[in-house]
Amino acid sequence: MQYVECILQSGQTVFCEAGAMMYMEEGVQMSTKMGDGSEKHSGFFGTMMGLGKRYISGEGFFFAFYTNNHHNPKSVAFAGNYPGKINAVNLNDTGSIYLQRGSFLCGQKGVAIEMGFSRKIGFGMFGGEGFIMQKLSGEGIAFIHACGAIEERVLEAGESLYIDTGSLVGFQANMDYDIQMVKGLKNMLFGGEELFLTTVTGPGRVWIQSLPYYRLSGLFVQDTLRVLAANKG
Repeated sequence: MQYVECILQSGQTVFCEAGAMMYMEEGVQMSTKMGDGSEKHSGFFGTMMGLGKRYISGEGFFFAFYTNNHHNPKSVAFAGNYPGKINAVNLNDTGSIYLQRGSFLCGQKGVAIEMGFSRKIGFGMFGGEGFIMQKLSGEGIAFIHACGAIEERVLEAGESLYIDTGSLVGFQANMDYDIQMVKGLKNMLFGGEELFLTTVTGPGRVWIQSLPYYRLSGLFVQDTLRVLAANKG
């Protein structure tokens, strides 16, 4: 299981969802705040609206900020809450991106996190993640966490990729996306896959995870039921 270590120069700040910090060196100050800090110029009502959106999306209100108050470089490390890989995404290069909820791990101060609605009704109903996703915008580097390995694909204009809905981690906000039903009755009944695939069309980058969380949790459930059945016998 990977973790990311951020080496902060004097005065630099990174932030994460509450609970993601693994360790920090002496000289790093932690502060917990409501919101990601991007609301400071939006006024009271703008801040409340942003927090309301996070509540609707199922995300927490609070972020943990870590600032190096020492004159020497200091480190702080973050880890996800399930086995997987971590990728760095430079928003200065990609622009805004959409993510599965919970995929954001940590980021530089200047990264903004908000709720992003799925533009397509079909994607929201059958895409496996509902109507609401995380949207990252702003400036700086963000780290995303996924289950299993992460594959980053770069699609040319008009090029499409068909992805298992649970395997989709994220994609650039300018890309077109939709869902499509698996073709063929045999494929639907015996293919062992989801009935719907997510279609992402370039140009742009898309991130895919090798082990969808629902498969991992399903294995835990099966093992638990097997143990309970054995104990009863």
